[in-house]
Amino acid sequence: MDRAEKREFVTELHETFKASGAVVVAHYAGLTVAQMNDLRSKMRASGGTVKVAKNRLAKIALQGTDAEKITELFKGQTLIAYSTDPIAAPKVAQDFAKGNDKLVILGGAMGTTALDAEGVKALASMPSLDELRAKLVGMINTPATRIAGVLQAPAGQLARVFGAYAKKDEAA
Repeated sequence: MDRAEKREFVTELHETFKASGAVVVAHYAGLTVAQMNDLRSKMRASGGTVKVAKNRLAKIALQGTDAEKITELFKGQTLIAYSTDPIAAPKVAQDFAKGNDKLVILGGAMGTTALDAEGVKALASMPSLDELRAKLVGMINTPATRIAGVLQAPAGQLARVFGAYAKKDEAA
């Protein structure tokens, strides 16, 4: 990479750090190319991206972003996983790390909050944005159904009372 390419890469990475909902930093020493491609495809399917960058360039790109606190994580062979959804990248990285001990999560950032490995694990255990939306719609829908049932119940009771009086009058 010459200077112009490095400058362009740092600028691109800087914008990525600014726009990301969550960033995960991990060691990947020992991963095969097939395993790395598998991680990239899983990350892409969930709306995230995996990049391998020189530590020095990543530290420069972090300057002036909310995730600037995680510069000390960039030591050794590191990769960066990020996504706009704050749950997607940590979830995929954590799931991949469970099945492959060569991917070691070091930490990350979510907005201005720096996360250690346990923080990334906790973030990965949270439901995704789509799951939260589905739960919210279900919670909103349930009371509406109950309200409709409650509103219909008095009308049904009135109809039964009128029916009983009508039968009583017929019998008399």
